[in-house]
Amino acid sequence: MTDANDDTHDPTRERVSVPNEIELPRLLDFYELQTDDQTQIHEFYENLREGRLTTTRCRDCDEIHFPPRIVCPECTGDDLEYVDLPHEGELFAFSEVRGGLPIGLAEHDVPYVVGVVDLGPVTLSARVDGAAYDDLEIGDPVALKIVEIDGPTDEERVFYRFEPANANDDGDST
Repeated sequence: MTDANDDTHDPTRERVSVPNEIELPRLLDFYELQTDDQTQIHEFYENLREGRLTTTRCRDCDEIHFPPRIVCPECTGDDLEYVDLPHEGELFAFSEVRGGLPIGLAEHDVPYVVGVVDLGPVTLSARVDGAAYDDLEIGDPVALKIVEIDGPTDEERVFYRFEPANANDDGDST
């Protein structure tokens, strides 16, 4: 039993601090590292940095798949080449994301639109910028938009999105 008058107990508390800024763990960054040290599809990202949307085509069976591959899922061949994809397509389906995202992903403030875009040779999913859900319809034309990614790495990264094809029109038909 301790005596209430015991002076050996130090009533002072240790002070700790909370950081002003929290660095995101790499796990919350869902954009792939894009150099040849980190991925075998680095050429896809290099092409995207140059303004080209590309994917791989198998030279053995001529199949085109998205996302780019290092082995063909049809014939298991590994003789693949990068081919250009159209920069304009048609909105095949879309939805609005309204729920919250993990802390630190403020760039994706809700609501935002995600869509399935038919480019002809491939169909892919992507965020659709520049339009609200109520502004879009199935079949609307959309155009490629390349964005730079800021994140918890020092590497320059890019990714693709789409926006309504008329987003850059000024309304003048002349």
